[in-house]
Amino acid sequence: MKTSDFDYELPERLIAQTPLDKRDNSRMLVLDKQTGDIEHKHFSDIIDYLEKDDVLVINDTKVIPARLYGVKEETKALIEILMLKETKDNCWECLVKPAKRISVGTIVDFGEGKLKAECIDVQDEGIRVFKFIYDGIFYEILDELGTMPLPPYIHEQLSDKDRYQTVYAKNIGSAAAPTAGLHFTKELLEKAKAKGVIIAPVTLHVGLGTFRPVNVEDVTNHKMHSEYYMMSKQTAEILNNHKKRIIAVGTTSTRTLETIMSLYGTFKECSGWTDIFIYPGYEFKAIDALITNFHLPKSTLMMLVSAFASKEFIFKAYNEAIKNEYRFFSFGDSMFIK
Repeated sequence: MKTSDFDYELPERLIAQTPLDKRDNSRMLVLDKQTGDIEHKHFSDIIDYLEKDDVLVINDTKVIPARLYGVKEETKALIEILMLKETKDNCWECLVKPAKRISVGTIVDFGEGKLKAECIDVQDEGIRVFKFIYDGIFYEILDELGTMPLPPYIHEQLSDKDRYQTVYAKNIGSAAAPTAGLHFTKELLEKAKAKGVIIAPVTLHVGLGTFRPVNVEDVTNHKMHSEYYMMSKQTAEILNNHKKRIIAVGTTSTRTLETIMSLYGTFKECSGWTDIFIYPGYEFKAIDALITNFHLPKSTLMMLVSAFASKEFIFKAYNEAIKNEYRFFSFGDSMFIK
């Protein structure tokens, strides 16, 4: 299976640069994964597709202002880092530009001494492990000095940083938003609950595993980076007793559920690191339907949705979305695959 099999042409004008004024005004392409039938709706219409006793699984991770700009203490060279995941107290794996300037012992200064980071390990692919040095409360300092880690294809400034958070974001630690959830409003979730839909949170802190490009031609040779996940006892009980469908909000919720079901054969209170890679041929064990966005060509997320709904139907849906000028990627429109 080739990475190029998941490529498609997208006009640049269809890459959404800013979020809509109202979250649930985004469009929604509804795809029947059995028949390939397509409907064109708006996200607020999702309520019509949800039924009593469906379980809607959301990822309640919260994005941190993970992009920092600083200077190398010795030379004052400009350094940019993207914090990916915490490995232990105050130690983070970070993607560094330019990485060649950073070796073990290098100290980077952010905010004129308010926050410093010492490199304690050098890894491949531009990744370094830093120990952060500071006085005070780390996340308060980060909130002051860091910026939201918007993807590189977004060139506009984000006027309201909360628009790169879901309305239910709770557990701090993500380097990117679980973007399928950006379409939900609190009002829409209340409508779903009133209809008898059960909302069940899981946590997956989005890191390099989700958004790293696939740079190998043979899909099976791609190595996923691990990301931290967590499921509560309450969510496990809800899922084990579900009467209707399990509907995952996003590929991150999907990967969490599929990881746990693959490991244990049931849902249970647990946490750990997952590097699960889902591509066509994978047999889904946990989810019945999926709310997702439109994904980058040749990405692992494109492969995941192609595994869920068949590559043929996904490409048919994407061609239809392009023809109808849907907005793509993080701030773009949505799909409901049922």
